[in-house]
Amino acid sequence: MNKVFFVLILLLIFFILELYAFQAFKELTSKSSSFIQSFTRWAYWSLTAIVFASFLFFHFGQPEILGKHGRTILISFIFINYLFKTLLSVFLFFGDLIRGVQWIAWKIAGPDVKMGEEGISRSKFLITSGMIIAAAPVLSMTWGIISGAHDYRVRRVKLPIANLPKGLEGLKILQLSDIHSGSFWSRSAVLRGIEMIKEEAADLIVFTGDLVNNKAEEMNEWKELFGQLKAPLGIFSSMGNHDYGDYVKWESEEAKNKNLQDLYSTHKEMGWDLLNNENRVIERNGEKVNIVGVENWSAKGRFPKYGDLEKATSGLDPDKPTILLSHDPSHWKGEVLEKFSWIDLTLSGHTHGMQYGVEIPGFKWSPVQYFYKEWAGLYSSGKQNLYVNRGFGYIGYPGRFGILPEITVISLEAKG
Repeated sequence: MNKVFFVLILLLIFFILELYAFQAFKELTSKSSSFIQSFTRWAYWSLTAIVFASFLFFHFGQPEILGKHGRTILISFIFINYLFKTLLSVFLFFGDLIRGVQWIAWKIAGPDVKMGEEGISRSKFLITSGMIIAAAPVLSMTWGIISGAHDYRVRRVKLPIANLPKGLEGLKILQLSDIHSGSFWSRSAVLRGIEMIKEEAADLIVFTGDLVNNKAEEMNEWKELFGQLKAPLGIFSSMGNHDYGDYVKWESEEAKNKNLQDLYSTHKEMGWDLLNNENRVIERNGEKVNIVGVENWSAKGRFPKYGDLEKATSGLDPDKPTILLSHDPSHWKGEVLEKFSWIDLTLSGHTHGMQYGVEIPGFKWSPVQYFYKEWAGLYSSGKQNLYVNRGFGYIGYPGRFGILPEITVISLEAKG
């Protein structure tokens, strides 16, 4: 009953939003032919009916018959529709405020002051501007689904490390993060990404969490592809918040635990060394590097703190170059900088750059920056560094615009 009441309230809000947004279309076609006006009205409310039906089907029907990709497209269709209507309504509201002020001024001026034949009408310039601005994110998000979801980009970073031994100069580390295999919809596109990784011939490959959206079985059709990856110094991985199955209602605690064990097995089957609050020491040219993997640890209250960095770094020589795999970048300022000043490089993911934003040389912006100060690229504090990978996959919104999927290649250099 609570769900029915909640859905009905949302539908009422949507209906009010639709009525308000419709005024813009009505105003723009007010001087058009009766056919245009009728067609606009018919098209608008037909689309609204489809959106409402889709919303009800998702909540009370059997959306699972659409498959995981069909459900994602359905949700995106509803979201994009109301993103447009909400932005348009903001412009209408601003225009109506102006009209309200004009009306009050007219009332104060007295009845002798004449108004135009149409009274105080909505500004068509404001409405047109609102439609253009509201359409921009809709069109860009649609393009992001068509083109951006698998438009993999290799980002190269030369990273100076203090006191780096000569034998480790040029060490090539390839980072992947946020694969989210449950969202993939193009095997050929993912394979292209795998081939791009292979071509880099990195010394070391690391993965910083969120292999799946919710369940280990999501990797079943993809582990053969990712299992093709090899690196001379190994492939090391860590867990992300989505990997624990915390966002699924399981029939029992045993089922959830089995899912977690299955995910551990998947890492092993692919040849990835999963580090759950553990460390490894690898060697290159006679010099050693500490690799630390911590379970998910977030400074944000709604994400879990499973990580134990004290345990993960136990037994390590702090004088050796140390690389930490920690999914959530808020861990860096939340604990790493303050308590583990000898960790040279923290590699994270998690934010995806919200899969939407702007990146041009010298400038980057995404809504996620209002939630995470470190959200994409390289950050430094003294001798310590953090790199936040933008993610290989996607979740929720099945695309990317501006913030494209990333394969990071980091080359270590001695810091002068």
